[in-house]
Amino acid sequence: MSTPYKFPPEKIRNIAIIAHIDHGKTTLLDSLLKQSNIFRDNEKIPERVMDSYDQEKERGITIFAKHTSIFFEDYKINIIDTPGHSDFSGEVERVLGLVNSVLLLVDAQEGPMPQTRFVLSQALKIGLRPIVVLNKIDRPHANPDRALNLTFDLFVELGATDEQLDFPICYASGLGGFAAMSLEAPRVDMRPLFELIISAVPFPPGNPDLPFLMQATTLSYDDFIGRQACGRILEGEVKKGDIIAKVDKNGHPTKHAVTRVEGYFGLKKIEMEVGSVGDIVSISGIPEVTIGDTLCTPDHIVQLPLIMIAEPTLSVEMTVNNGPFVGRDGKQVTMNKIRDRLHQERRANISLKIEDSELRDDAVTVCGRGELHLAVLIEAMRREDFEFTISKPKVIIKEVNGVKEEPIEMVHIEVPQEYSGAVIEELSRRKGEMQTLSTNEHDITSLSFLIPTRGLMGYRNEFMTVTRGLGLLTSIFDHYEPWKGAIPGRKKGALISMCLGRVTGYACFSIQERGTLFVGPSDEVYEGMVVGEHTRDNDLVVNVTKGKQLTNMRASGTDENIILTPPRQFTLEQAIDFIQDDELVEITPHFIRLRKRFLTEAERKRK
Repeated sequence: MSTPYKFPPEKIRNIAIIAHIDHGKTTLLDSLLKQSNIFRDNEKIPERVMDSYDQEKERGITIFAKHTSIFFEDYKINIIDTPGHSDFSGEVERVLGLVNSVLLLVDAQEGPMPQTRFVLSQALKIGLRPIVVLNKIDRPHANPDRALNLTFDLFVELGATDEQLDFPICYASGLGGFAAMSLEAPRVDMRPLFELIISAVPFPPGNPDLPFLMQATTLSYDDFIGRQACGRILEGEVKKGDIIAKVDKNGHPTKHAVTRVEGYFGLKKIEMEVGSVGDIVSISGIPEVTIGDTLCTPDHIVQLPLIMIAEPTLSVEMTVNNGPFVGRDGKQVTMNKIRDRLHQERRANISLKIEDSELRDDAVTVCGRGELHLAVLIEAMRREDFEFTISKPKVIIKEVNGVKEEPIEMVHIEVPQEYSGAVIEELSRRKGEMQTLSTNEHDITSLSFLIPTRGLMGYRNEFMTVTRGLGLLTSIFDHYEPWKGAIPGRKKGALISMCLGRVTGYACFSIQERGTLFVGPSDEVYEGMVVGEHTRDNDLVVNVTKGKQLTNMRASGTDENIILTPPRQFTLEQAIDFIQDDELVEITPHFIRLRKRFLTEAERKRK
C-alpha cells in the first residue's frame, strides 16, 4: 500500500502533543483521529488507540512516542503522541526535533504539573511556539481561567520570548470530542482545533530540489529488515534504491543503499514511493545507524549538530536466578539468554544504558531514568518467559572537580491537609528541602520539594499508606548536587523463612501479630525468602510452614477458628521500591518473590 499522493511542504504540519501524565493526550488524539475520517465506517476503534503496547493499555500511560498522520481538507498533519511520565522523557527530548510546534495540553482543573514544566522548557529552548490546549473543560471542578494564568506564569518562569508568550489558546474535551476557541463558543466537534493547527503551526522549511538531508531522531527495530532510522526530511527527497551517506558522531561517512522508505497513513505504517521535504519517515538499509547520525547524499557530506540525550540516573543489577525454585516457572534462565535479550533492547531503546557488571560475570547493569522506566523493561522480559533477579536500584553518582554529586528530583505532592504534617516530616528526614506550600479552598495541600533521588526510593509505598491512598505524588529529575550524606532507609525489618515447604494457615495465624505477611496458606517458600515485614526494625527468622501438632485423642472442645489477614501483594515497582541493599527481587513469569541475597563463592571468599 502506498500513500495516495505526495504533499508539498506547504500542505504539511508536524506537531507533538506534550503534557503531564493523565492530562488526556491520548484521549484527545482519539477524537482527532475519529473526526479526520481515516477509519472505515465498520472498523472497530479501541479506546486510546495510540496506546498499542500491552503495558500501555494495562497501566493507562503512554510509554513510547508514537507517530500518526491525519488529514484535514487538503492538509496532512503528522502528530506525535509523547509519554507524560518523567521516566520516559528521553522519548520526548528526541521527537521535539521532528516537529515545528507542540500542542501543550493542560488539565483545566489541575493546571500545569511538573512534567508539563520539563517538556515545555525543552520545547521553548529549541524555539518552538506552543499552542496551549486547556483540556477537560467539561469537568465539574474545571477552572480554565486559573489553569491559563498558571500556564502563563510557567512560560514567564521558563524564559519564554515575547513571541512564545503570545501563544494561541484552545479549549477542549478529548472525551467529549469537541474544541472551541472560547468558553462561550458552541461545543460541536474538533474542527476549531484542526483549523488552529493549520493556521498557527508553521509548515516545515526546506527545498525538495536540494540534495537529500535528514537526521536520525528515533530508532526502531524490525526482525526482518533490521534497524530503521526515523526522522524528518530537512532537504531533498529519498526513495528505495538510493545510495545515501551516513555521517556518524565522529564525522566519518559510510555509504548505504536504501532498502525501504516508510511513512504513516493514519495508524498504518506504509511503504512510500518517495519521501520529500517535511515528511516524517523511517529509512531501512543502514544497520549501524544511531540517534543523531546525519543522512545525506554522498556528493554533499554534511554533519548536523549532535542530539544530546540526558543521562540515566538509576541503575539496577540483573543477575541469574540462583534460588531453589530456579527453572520451575520460566524457560529463559541462563545469563547468555538474558544478556542477548538486553542487547536486543539496546538496539532500539537508546535511553537505556546496558553494560556488563564490573563486579560479577553473571550480572548485567541496566541504567535508566527511574524505577518505572526499568520496571517496563523487566515486565516485558518477564512476559517473554525470562527468570532473573534484580538488586535494589542505585543512583548514578557523578564526580565534578573531585566532588561527588548525586541526582536531585523535584517532587510535587497533593494531599488532604490533615496528612501534610506527616509527609513534610518524613521528606525532611530524607534530606528533602521544601520549596512551596499552599492549601486551597477544598483543604488540599500542595507541596513541592527538592529531594535526592535516594531519598525518594522506597517512599512511595509509605506515602500511599500514610495518606490512606488519597495523596498524589509526582517527581521529575531536576539537577545534580553534592552528595547529601546518609539517608535513613526502610524503618522496619523483614520476616525471613527458615525452611523450604508450603505455608500453613496455622503458622500464619501465630506469626501475623509479628508483622505484615506477603504469603498465604499453600504458597511455596524456601530458606532465606522474605515472607513479610516485621513490626520492629530488625529482621526475624520465622517458620511459616509449621503445622498444628495432631494427636489421636479427641479434643474436649472445638478447635478455635483462625482468622487470617490477607497477605500484601506486591506489584513489580512496589517490590523494587521495598527491598534493601542486602535483598533481591526474584522475578519469574508468574511470581514476584523477595529474598535475602545469597552470596556467591567468590563473594564469600572476598568477605
